[in-house]
This record gives sequence, structure tokens and C-alpha cells, in this order.
Amino acid sequence: MGDRPKGELVIQTIAMPGDTNPNGDIFGGWVTSQMDLGSGILAAKTAQARVVTAAMEGMSFLQPVRVGDTVRCYAHVEKIGRTSMTIPVEVWVTRYMTGEELRVTHGVFTLVAVDESGKPIPVKRGSAVEWALDFDGHRPPLQ
Repeated sequence: MGDRPKGELVIQTIAMPGDTNPNGDIFGGWVTSQMDLGSGILAAKTAQARVVTAAMEGMSFLQPVRVGDTVRCYAHVEKIGRTSMTIPVEVWVTRYMTGEELRVTHGVFTLVAVDESGKPIPVKRGSAVEWALDFDGHRPPLQ
């Protein structure tokens, strides 16, 4: 596990009491939905099209998220296929009151570019994002 987030910041929010499970920790489904939203933001920017989540794999919860924590999702495009993108997402928190920063979970999302009727369409090619992925494997920050 690295000590710095990988990728660009795609979502930042605060965990609130309404998002807790019966034990008082933030519900894992809420965290997963933030990751899904963040990967969707990045995929839509990359594809320059509407996108849908096709798969989620490799979720690992490492630490609980607590009420008041600042929750940040970081993502990067790992792979671009004909109609899909593979996007790893890491979630980091800054603990309320202490300021401690921790990676709390990570997972890999696959998103597909679709048209207005929901049919898969090719991811647009020739963008600066694709060029950077093709040549050095890293995604530049979006303008």
C-alpha cells in the first residue's frame, strides 16, 4: 500500500450520520457509490460520452470510514478498450478532528461508453488522454 493517493481527485465529500450502518460506521455501500460516481466522472471525461458502470471488481475495505471524515476518491484510467475503460479507484480519508490520512479502500471499475439509447459505442480515439496512455502509461491531469 502506497502512502500517497494514485490518480487524480475525482470526488471529495464529508461522511455524515445518515450514511452509517447499525454499528455507527459509514455504510460500505455509500463508500462504493462514491467510488462509482468518481469513476464515472473520469470515464465520461475520457470517453467524451455518456458512460455506464459494467463491472466492479477487487473491492477491499482496509479501514472503516467514520462520521465526519473527509472522504476523497482518486482514480486513473488504466486501460481503454474499444467501448470500455478500466479505472482503479482509491478512497482516502482525513480523520475528523485528528487530521490523520488513511487509504480506506480500493477497487477497479469497468465503464462502457454508450449512446442515447444505451448501446455501447467506441471510446473516442486520438485524445491527449489516449496518447499519454499509449506512450507512457500515465494519465495527464484533465484541463
